[in-house]
Amino acid sequence: STMRGRKAADPPHSSTDLSEGKEKLRLKQEVGLISGVSLIAGTMIGSGIFMSPEWVLHHMGNPASSLLIWAACGLLAMFGALSYAELGTIIKESGGEYIYILRIFGSFPAFIFAYTSVILVRPAGLAAVCLSFAEYAIAPFYPGCSSPQVAVKCTAAACILILTIINCLNVRLATSVMNIFTAAKLLALLVIVVGGLVLLAKGQTQSFQNGFQGTTAGIGAVGVAFYQGLWSYDGWNNLNYVTEELKKPEVTLPRALMIAIPLVTCLYLLVNMSYLAAMTPSELLSSGAVAVTWGDRVLGSWAWLISLSVALSTFGSSNGTFFSGGRVCYIAAREGHMPDILSMAHVRCLTPSPALLFTSAMSLIMIISGSFTSIVNFFSFMAWLFYGITISGLLYLKIKKPELPRSYKVPIIIPIIVLMAAVYLVLAPIIDQPQIEILYIILFIFSGIIFYIPLVRFKYHPRFLQRVTLHLQLLLEVAPTIRDAN
Repeated sequence: STMRGRKAADPPHSSTDLSEGKEKLRLKQEVGLISGVSLIAGTMIGSGIFMSPEWVLHHMGNPASSLLIWAACGLLAMFGALSYAELGTIIKESGGEYIYILRIFGSFPAFIFAYTSVILVRPAGLAAVCLSFAEYAIAPFYPGCSSPQVAVKCTAAACILILTIINCLNVRLATSVMNIFTAAKLLALLVIVVGGLVLLAKGQTQSFQNGFQGTTAGIGAVGVAFYQGLWSYDGWNNLNYVTEELKKPEVTLPRALMIAIPLVTCLYLLVNMSYLAAMTPSELLSSGAVAVTWGDRVLGSWAWLISLSVALSTFGSSNGTFFSGGRVCYIAAREGHMPDILSMAHVRCLTPSPALLFTSAMSLIMIISGSFTSIVNFFSFMAWLFYGITISGLLYLKIKKPELPRSYKVPIIIPIIVLMAAVYLVLAPIIDQPQIEILYIILFIFSGIIFYIPLVRFKYHPRFLQRVTLHLQLLLEVAPTIRDAN
C-alpha cells in the first residue's frame, strides 16, 4: 500500500545483506562521537550568531541583560538536549520529536507534527539558511550595494542542489562535509573571540559600564529576545533525528550533547563580548550585519575573511539541517504517515534519497516563491510548541513508566524547567503582542486533519498513487527499509 503502518513482526535487529538477495535495507551506522558533535555544533552555528546579537540587544535594551539572555538560551538548549538524551535511550529510533510523540501519544499528534514539519518547518528553515549563505557568498561580487535577488535565489538553489547530491550519495560524505565546515566555522569564531579578548585587554570595556541600565521588563519583549537567541541555538536536538545511524547511541548521544552545547554556549558569549568590545551598543544596533561591522573595525583589509566565514558557516549549518530534516520525512513515511516511496532507501548508497529529494523540492519552491519570511519569523513559536509536547511525554514516562530500561536518566526538575520555558515561549508573544500570522500557523497545523482522516485513520489508498510509487521506485532505484531499533 502507498500509506502503510509498521508491521509488528519486523525484526528490529535484522541485518542487511544484498548479496543474499534480501529485499529489506537499513541505513548504515556511520555517525560516531566526533561526527555527532559536528552535527550538533555544525547545525547550531549558522547565520544566527552573526546576525541575531543586535536583535537580542534591541529587545533587552542593554548589553548585560542581552548577555544573560544568551546564557539562558544556552542553558535552556542544554536542559532540552539532556531531556532528549533520555528519550533517545528509551526509544532508540530515528525521527526526533516525531517518533517520541508517536510512541508516547499515538498516531494523530505524531501525524500533525510530521505534516507540519515535513511540508513547512524544515524546508522553510533550510531555505532561510541557504538564502543567508547566498547573501554572504555573493556579497564580495557586489561591493557597496545590495546583491540582486535573482543572483541570491539562484545561488541558494544551487546550494540546495549540491547538498542534495552530497547527502544522497553517501552518509559518510555528508558527515565529512559537516566535520570540515564545523572546524572552519569554529576557527572563524575563535578569530572573533581572540580579537575581542585583545580589545578587552587594551581596556575597551565602555560598553559594559552601567550594563543593566534601561533593561526591558515586558514579558513579550523578553520572549521575542529569547526567540532571537534560540534561533541561533536551534539544532541542539538534531542528533535525535539520526539515532539509528549512531554508533553505540546509548553512549554517543549523551556524550555528544554534553560536549557540543556547552562549547557553543561559551563561544556565543565570548563572541557577543567581542562585538561589544569593538562597538558601542548604539553602533551595534545600527549595524546591518554585526559580524561584518566587527571585521571592518578589527581586521581592516582582512575583513573579507568574515564574509567568507559566514558563508562557510551557513553552508555547514544548512548541510546539518538537510541531513536531519530528510530523516523526519523518511521516518514518518516508514511509519505510514507519508507516502510509502519516502520510506525507501537507495539500494547501493543506502541513503534515504526519496525523502531527501522531497525535502529539497519543498525548499526550492519556498526559495522561488519568496513568501516564507513570515513563516520563518514564527519558526520558534512552532518549534517550542512541539518541544513542549515532547518534553511532557518524557515527564509522563518518568512518572508512569519508571521501569522502562534506559542507560541515561536526567533529573526530573530539568524537563519540568524546559516545559515551563516552552509554555512561556509559546504563550508570551500571543498574550503580549498577538499577531494574525500565528492564527494562520495554527490553522495550517489543524488542516492536517483533512489528510489524516481518509489516508491514515481509514487507510484510503488511491490506486494511482500505487502506480506512481512503483514507477518512482524503479526510477530512483530504491527499496523498502527496516527499522533498526537497537
